[in-house]
Amino acid sequence: MKIRYFFIITLIMALFAVPALAGTLYISGGPDISAAISGTNEFSPGAGEKVSVLVENRGLIDLKIVRSDIVSRDDLPTTAKLVRVALLANGTPMTVKSDPQMIGDVEGGNTRTVSFDVKIDNQATGGIYTALLRTEYTYLYSAESEGQDNIHYYYKTVTEDLPLTINIRPSVELEVQEAVAEHLDVGAEGYLTLTLKNIGSVDAQKAIARIAQNGHSPVMPTDSSVYIGNFPAGSTITARYKVAVSSSATENQVYPLDVYLDYLDFEGDTITSDPVTFGVPVGGKIEFSVISAPIQVRPGEKRTIEVEYKNTGSAEVFRAQARLSAVDPFTSSDDTAFLGDLKPGQSVIARYEVSADGTATIKSYGLDSEIRYRDSLDNPQISKTMKVEMEVVASQGIFSQASNPLVIALLGAAILGGLYYIAKVRRKK
Repeated sequence: MKIRYFFIITLIMALFAVPALAGTLYISGGPDISAAISGTNEFSPGAGEKVSVLVENRGLIDLKIVRSDIVSRDDLPTTAKLVRVALLANGTPMTVKSDPQMIGDVEGGNTRTVSFDVKIDNQATGGIYTALLRTEYTYLYSAESEGQDNIHYYYKTVTEDLPLTINIRPSVELEVQEAVAEHLDVGAEGYLTLTLKNIGSVDAQKAIARIAQNGHSPVMPTDSSVYIGNFPAGSTITARYKVAVSSSATENQVYPLDVYLDYLDFEGDTITSDPVTFGVPVGGKIEFSVISAPIQVRPGEKRTIEVEYKNTGSAEVFRAQARLSAVDPFTSSDDTAFLGDLKPGQSVIARYEVSADGTATIKSYGLDSEIRYRDSLDNPQISKTMKVEMEVVASQGIFSQASNPLVIALLGAAILGGLYYIAKVRRKK
């Protein structure tokens, strides 16, 4: 009976007994940080890129000791704490636009990805370059136990520059050395001659030089491409394009236009160069005005009127022809007039046959007139509508009553009476 109670008590004590907690000690070196570009590391000159860098901690635990007399550490010696990274150009032809970044703690065997905004120089020479990723972090260097309850930590700060390989692809870089406009006026077409230089580091094969409208610029290409062929680095070529200028443009201004190159590189790949923006000088508008004084006509009168036009624009026009639009109370049997070629500032007189209705109201009128002409590229153009001022005035002297019905009736009776008298006298003879 006593033995039975002994075993029961022993079992209860075993169930409720609390074992001594064991501590863990890790034996290893510090963090082992490495870095590599995630994705492609090949970039083109002039490109704005986002470079993603993979930061990896390869630190491993060499030995793990578990004993009851060991106090466990809060941090592992392989953990890189408070990691701060910065991308350095290190002579690479690029500009880093991002500030240093904090990526937190990186435990052994883990990775972090961090991105930087960079701009590759426009005139970067193709080749392999080495940028640097500067990493700063703290790790648990050592720890000393003080009794069974206390432990003293010793941390160490490390700064490392890790190499990153940057491959800049050789490419063509255009430079506009000269832009010469020919007959390029507002609202008209003209020619643009460009002198282009390949200031890049690669020879272009089967190259095509193209121009394109820049945003909402009023200068627009009509013929946008010129085949160049081989375009070696350092060489210069000339390309001529036909362009048009919107009538909404302001005269005597310089407007932007873009030029770029499509070509085959040394590997046979089709490449499009970065566009280069340059200025195109645009001349004034082609305009005309009526400079003659208001023309006076009387009711019922038919006459040849003279209208003087002047080329007030900045370009010569060719084979100009004026037209007058006659409206009530006017009519015209000859409403067109040939003006010929007109230089800027030159004027010419056009003649039209115009009749005023006998019931026309005495007042001023405005008749529409326009000029059709050919520009310097022989394109047909039409001017803005101009006003020819016409004044219907009262007749003077006997002519002032010519349109009065009573006067007309009396005059008709007098004429008939005279004819009757003449006939009667002849019969008597």
